[in-house]
Amino acid sequence: MEESPIATLGKRKSLEHANGLSQDGSEPAPVQSEPKRPSVSRSCVHEVAIPPGFECTQDVNMHGTIGDPFYKGSLAKTYPFTLDPFQEVSVACLERNESVLVSAHTSAGKTAVAEYAIAMAFRDHQRVIYTSPLKALSNQKYRELSQEFSDVGLMTGDVSIAPNASCIVMTTEILRGMLYRGSEVLKEVAWVIFDEIHYMRDRERGVVWEESIIFLPPAIKMVFLSATMSNATEFAEWICHLHKQPCHVVYTDFRPTPLQHYAFPVGGSGLYLVVDEKGQFKEDSYNKLVASFESNSVQEDGVASPGGRGTGRSGRGGRGGAKGRGGGGGGACANTGLDVYKIVKMIKERKFQPVIVFSFSRRECEQYAMSTCKLDFNTEDEKAVVYDVFMNAIQCLNEEDRDLAPIKSILPLLEKGIAMHHSGLLPIVKEVVEILFQEGLIKALFATETFAMGLNMPAKTVVFTAVRKWDGDSHRWMSSGEYIQMSGRAGRRGKDERGISIIMIDEQMDMNTCKELVLGKPAPLVSTFRLSYFTLLNLMSRAEGQFDAEYVIKHSFHQFQHDKALPDVEEKVSKLEKEAASLDAVGEDNIAEYHRLRLRIVQLEKEMMSEILRPERILVFLAPGRLVKVRDGADDWGWGVVVNVVKKQSGGQSTLPSSVLMSPRQGLYLVDTLLYCSTNTNQDGPRPRPKPCSKGEKGEMQVIPVQMSLICGVSALRVAIPQDLRPPEARQSVYMAIEELHKRFPEGLPKLDPVEDMNINDPGFLKIVKEIQSEEQKLFAHPLFKSDQEVDYYSLFQKRAQLTAEAQRLRMTMRDSQLHKFREELRNRSRVLKRLGHINVDGVVQLKGRAACLIDTADELLVTELMFNGLFNELDHHQLVALSSCFLPFEKSNEQVHLKLELAVPLRKMQETARMIAEVQRECKLEIDTEEYVQNFRPFLMDVFFSWSKGASFADICKLTDIFEGSIIRVARRLDEFLNQLREAARAIGDNSLEEKFTAASESIRRGIIFANSLYL
Repeated sequence: MEESPIATLGKRKSLEHANGLSQDGSEPAPVQSEPKRPSVSRSCVHEVAIPPGFECTQDVNMHGTIGDPFYKGSLAKTYPFTLDPFQEVSVACLERNESVLVSAHTSAGKTAVAEYAIAMAFRDHQRVIYTSPLKALSNQKYRELSQEFSDVGLMTGDVSIAPNASCIVMTTEILRGMLYRGSEVLKEVAWVIFDEIHYMRDRERGVVWEESIIFLPPAIKMVFLSATMSNATEFAEWICHLHKQPCHVVYTDFRPTPLQHYAFPVGGSGLYLVVDEKGQFKEDSYNKLVASFESNSVQEDGVASPGGRGTGRSGRGGRGGAKGRGGGGGGACANTGLDVYKIVKMIKERKFQPVIVFSFSRRECEQYAMSTCKLDFNTEDEKAVVYDVFMNAIQCLNEEDRDLAPIKSILPLLEKGIAMHHSGLLPIVKEVVEILFQEGLIKALFATETFAMGLNMPAKTVVFTAVRKWDGDSHRWMSSGEYIQMSGRAGRRGKDERGISIIMIDEQMDMNTCKELVLGKPAPLVSTFRLSYFTLLNLMSRAEGQFDAEYVIKHSFHQFQHDKALPDVEEKVSKLEKEAASLDAVGEDNIAEYHRLRLRIVQLEKEMMSEILRPERILVFLAPGRLVKVRDGADDWGWGVVVNVVKKQSGGQSTLPSSVLMSPRQGLYLVDTLLYCSTNTNQDGPRPRPKPCSKGEKGEMQVIPVQMSLICGVSALRVAIPQDLRPPEARQSVYMAIEELHKRFPEGLPKLDPVEDMNINDPGFLKIVKEIQSEEQKLFAHPLFKSDQEVDYYSLFQKRAQLTAEAQRLRMTMRDSQLHKFREELRNRSRVLKRLGHINVDGVVQLKGRAACLIDTADELLVTELMFNGLFNELDHHQLVALSSCFLPFEKSNEQVHLKLELAVPLRKMQETARMIAEVQRECKLEIDTEEYVQNFRPFLMDVFFSWSKGASFADICKLTDIFEGSIIRVARRLDEFLNQLREAARAIGDNSLEEKFTAASESIRRGIIFANSLYL
């Protein structure tokens, strides 16, 4: 490993400013009253990563030292308030013309730092770029900055306003595209601001941030704005290593408005203070909350229907109840709806509004909002203002669209000061809600977690309707980092003495889990770097040759984190080897033979299970209630119960990530299994995952999607399982049944006999069974088997073997760097590009590759293959619109697809091409599931966009699908962006006819409410 690039780390300092507030140290008052504001210490930590050989040329009297910066000069911008310490230090770093990472809580005032960087650029006649992760956030930020500065532009995939402005707001994808093309604009840019940099941990799009940062010219300085994260210094060190320039870290966990955290027992009543504004956890209060569950055995009837999304949406008929809406959240129940009503009613009575009620399901957002519609927060004057704002906003729509049910049905709710906010809403409705909320006209907002990102829209109170969320794989506890981000919306600076966070919890959450959630550390920023064909082709086609794929891999945050961990790994290896050497090896040869026999039997049993688990053999036995044993490497989950077996959806993954090799067909199935899980999640990786209980630990039964290959035993026994597994007591009853079976079968649960019960008579399989029997006979005959010495000698040998094996594994990790792994993947992907004709044998990008370089909205391999095999040429522009919709990501639909022949034939041809591309990748040694790859291209919106392209109304196309209206619009706008990229690709290969067809396709969808202007523009 090369020497660390960090010559010195600036001294840590804490700045504390007394604010002259009460410091009486009294206990916080109950939630009913407004206490005196407690003492608050406004502090920040400053550190700086400095490259070797760096020489500071700044005037010390003007700028201080690099480790202790201040600024005595004329400010580029002044503020109507006194800057907090972290803002002062950040400004001093900017005036030194050095990059800075500002890590602070939501609503702490990070935007003030970004605005100062923009003001500096204006003062110094330079250009500045402001990037955000989402188009909607870019639009909002454009509006905000336009009010502050005069020369501001906007560039997203579908909007371009004043692209030559001094300050340009853009999505990070646009910046990456400019860097790939070597845009002339970048030569005039002095600063790039990366807002919401913690978004870099996003699994799908995080790589865009890494590539953009890697490609930025060293002369450009950067401002990173982030929610609090635990490894801010590590990120700054990477920037320093990458660009050979200092990078400051200014970190604060100071909250401008202190928070009190309360818990509300689901199905119960009353609020319990669990953490006061001083950060003290109240164990007595939590114990009282737990006791309330025991006394509250009678549940009240609910008021909110848990059915489909049709609840309360006028003009939608039975659509919601019949089809439902896939929301991806935990099941909303009637009791929870009643609880939400009680909490919001209490908030209104005690004047703790405005309140944001967070839910992890869009469907539940709407149900909970409708459950509170009897409440009225607004005065008659406020209702009149809401009406005027709403009516003015919808003037941009044509008359037909103004009569849409989602438009007409929302106004009565808004007039009462109640609204919902989630990605499925019509964009115009969502923007009206945001504007009304900022103006104080929405007092109860029911929102998903995306509302906690972006602009500063705080409330006095936040409520969490659940602390478990669906993360794409399973339901898990919300992480402390997520809680910090969302609860940070509570407490309006200068308006509230304190913010209030209310968590709705049930018996599943024990005290330690609650404490970890509320008081846990922020999540670290982890790299999600990956290689894509788009990246490889663009790097290969760059004329100047400054970067290649190996350069990008070597300089990724992923590789930096790996290299930085090596010294710790080396120290751990040394300790393991010393511990292993210290163990006595008495009778080693005898024990080694015994150990070998046991390992051999384990290996043979794995081979036998691999045969047993072939889908054509096992699926019929995996009925609900079947007991199966699950093991994932060193994690032994023990016996669980089959709930359901599902064929994997596109992109589906097991919650238990396995390194076990499996047959391609095994990989197509996930077994939903009730397993006994720890209440503490595994925090490794970009998101938390469940983990098995350790010995003696109290856990809970959870339904976990498990890859079939992780099943290591199938019992002959089945247990009855309740029809509804959502209630904790239902899952607990299954756990008790398993425990009872363990008592009945102390020697182990009986397993299915593969020959007698499953009728497997394959000669190869029978040979494995025979060898197992032979090895077991040797094991039983061994002198150590069940002898007094077995436990002592064998456990000693086993521990030593484990220590040695772990040391060897870590040494291999040290040798086998991520660079090596990515190099192998790079070779394989290059083979694919050669096989498909994107590059020649010398790695020179060909015509097909030049077309693929322009496609970053969808799968570039399949798109270009269809462009070159003639399928696109065979279709009219309406069919092109329909087929192109299959390439774009959108939420899961429960619709059964029945396509007309004019759409079914192109879909089948596209799927055949996709299958061919997947097979080429498999042949080039890339891990890819062919069927899963094909299923990635989903036809659920083909009818919708075919009809829209042909002139159907928006109301009509909404009837064709169960997908949210807002999601349809979001896909449509991305579809337009995709069609424009296809047009540019057709132009690049000189196909004028195809270029005209894609132009016509784009024009056919650009109308009506789908392309109504944003209210922010």
